[in-house]
Amino acid sequence: MAARFLWASRVASHLRISGAQRGFSSVVLKDLKYAESHEWVKINGNKATFGITDHAQDHLGDVVYVELPDLGRSVSQGESFGAVESVKATSDINSPISGTVVEVNEVLTESPGLVNTSPYEEGWIIKVELSDACEAQKLMDSDKYSKFCQEDYAKH
Repeated sequence: MAARFLWASRVASHLRISGAQRGFSSVVLKDLKYAESHEWVKINGNKATFGITDHAQDHLGDVVYVELPDLGRSVSQGESFGAVESVKATSDINSPISGTVVEVNEVLTESPGLVNTSPYEEGWIIKVELSDACEAQKLMDSDKYSKFCQEDYAKH
């Protein structure tokens, strides 16, 4: 039993970082890049998947609607391409990197709560074909994003 717990702890450590310091407890995955506006991006070759972070969905509360862009739309790094509406607020979704929308998560039209329950997997928002992969260098890795969120949490 202890061996199974140790294995699970190591796997969890490999997959994510949980910053419990000073009350910050959002999940931050190590293999993603992050924007200051709390969107994540996973790059795979010349394609990328976007969504909002666990930290963002936690602050928004229960998501009730996700505005998705049209296929073929160009998105630019730092610019809004949609919105997430929750019981607390409506927030723009900004593109962490530039590209052309090649897929949208249509499941979110019927189940927007997936953004809350599975922000990094089933709650992804769009997939794009990248126009400038070098823009990813402007994004934060998991360690920098965790620190960014901890500092943000400490301000409030």
